[in-house]
Amino acid sequence: MAPDGSVEWFCLPRFDSPSTFGALLDRTAGKFRFAPRGVAAPLSRRYEPGTLVIETTWSTDSGWVVVRDALSIAQWIDQDAAGESGVRYEADRSLVRVATCVEGEATIDMSCEPRFNYGAEAAVWTAGGLGEAKAEAGGMKIALDSDLDLKLGQGRAEGEIHLKRGESCFCSVSWGKGLDARTRSAPEATERIEETVESWREWLAQGKFPDHPWRIHLQRSVLVLKGLIYAPTGAMLAAATTSLPETPGGIRNWDYRYSWIRDSTFALWSLHSLGFDEEAKGFLKFVRDRAVESDGNLQIMYGIGGEEDLTESTLDHLGGYEGARPVRIGNGAFDQRQNDVWGALLDAIYVNRIAISSQGVSDELRGLVTRLVNEAIDAWPMPDQGIWEARGEPKHYVSSKLMIWVAVDRGARLAEQFDNAEAASRLRQTAERIKDEICEKGCRDGVFRQHYETDALDASVLLMPLVRFLPHDDERIRKTVLAVRDGLDDQGLILRYITGETDDGLHGREGTFLICSFWMVSALSEIGEAAEARKLCERLLSSAGALDLFAEELDVETNRHLGNFPQAFTHLALINAVSHVIADERRDAEPGEATAVFSEMREQDV
Repeated sequence: MAPDGSVEWFCLPRFDSPSTFGALLDRTAGKFRFAPRGVAAPLSRRYEPGTLVIETTWSTDSGWVVVRDALSIAQWIDQDAAGESGVRYEADRSLVRVATCVEGEATIDMSCEPRFNYGAEAAVWTAGGLGEAKAEAGGMKIALDSDLDLKLGQGRAEGEIHLKRGESCFCSVSWGKGLDARTRSAPEATERIEETVESWREWLAQGKFPDHPWRIHLQRSVLVLKGLIYAPTGAMLAAATTSLPETPGGIRNWDYRYSWIRDSTFALWSLHSLGFDEEAKGFLKFVRDRAVESDGNLQIMYGIGGEEDLTESTLDHLGGYEGARPVRIGNGAFDQRQNDVWGALLDAIYVNRIAISSQGVSDELRGLVTRLVNEAIDAWPMPDQGIWEARGEPKHYVSSKLMIWVAVDRGARLAEQFDNAEAASRLRQTAERIKDEICEKGCRDGVFRQHYETDALDASVLLMPLVRFLPHDDERIRKTVLAVRDGLDDQGLILRYITGETDDGLHGREGTFLICSFWMVSALSEIGEAAEARKLCERLLSSAGALDLFAEELDVETNRHLGNFPQAFTHLALINAVSHVIADERRDAEPGEATAVFSEMREQDV
């Protein structure tokens, strides 16, 4: 939602559906504004603590108004009815908005202008009862309800109402099943928002958060991650948007409304560490289902319903965010070779090993682990596009080889858990050969590089201490972390690589990658640089806006967030980093032993 009270990006009925309100990518592509008349800049915007309900406070010449916005939650349901995804609530399929005059008086204006199919089709409105209307086009339909006096025009519904102190008004948009349970009055709208607040806080109360000033960042991040989960399948989106540019006005504009396999291991670490096993298991099940369907031959990403074909195309009728074109839907990287996927999934399975053991190891899981490990070993000699999905020539990226090592190492540990000593021994030997190759070909002058044929640095090697590739006190790990800190520095934050040294198939500058900077926090903690880790973490946390959300990148000159938003990968890395810093504070640690909670559960075996 924009600061002026307009909903400018809203896709129905799924995250990856065509937009209904798309002004974020073109000012003519539809929006839904609900705010006091005569003002465009609110005094404050925040999420109500412990929720995803937004509260905006406005001051006008004549009064003060508070607007609350929520994607409403109807009720909690029995666990037995939750199904395989583990969902324990029902969504209203409604966006509910309530304005309350808290001082003086004010006139509230509403303008609802949907444009379906990414702004290509204007809405056709039909009136219903008092304060009721429906808009449809291209097979999509929404209902608008309000206690404002509605006026229907060409593609737009408008209304106004004058409020005095203590009075409220509402409007709501419903779709799908929500068309059968629409909001009819301001008291009912307020009740729905209160139920939603209660539901979010009840869910958050399941978590385990440290008593620390930074717990607010952990809570906000886990709420963001929950909000990015597509409940019917358990899939986690990389981000809720498409084509927000990594460079202002540039071409690095991608669709991130899909689910990446590599996110699974980070999600398992982070969600499990904070006590949200249900969501972690739901995402793991989604990823495991994809692996079973493909017989272990994984894509790097899938649609949130499990779709395999994510063919990329451009929406040339849209002007793009601040003119950044092209606007893309789909993602052409879906069929790239990225050899990290097997390590990500096997590490996720390994993190979940205690739950697996308590449930009993099925023949299906044994077979899946075997296929995944074999696929990883087969991929070992092959170059790929790397973790950053470079669109240049395939290379032997060190981070990809690292994750192949992770796949085989975790496969060996799981084989031991499965009481297959012979397979465990064989896989350990293979893992050692992979490690020896990485150390021989990927490390020069004691520093691990981007790929085997270059001296260029890459922030993805910061994963080495986090996945326990080498001991934290190994001199190569320390030198690598410090080399990345100094060589990829951009005014104290971390670039993923130097674009002029990397064949990524694109051109143009990009911002610092927030995930890389949060990885640096964790890596500095691992090598015993606790003070430096905390200093960097403080700077990163201070760069969040009023809503405490992070995009993919940050322009260090302006502190402006760049790329799709909010970014799951960044919030996952934030949880890791903050947990490391808090652990450093809570004990006089030897270098490398100030690991986060989720790392501690792995320490005995990794």
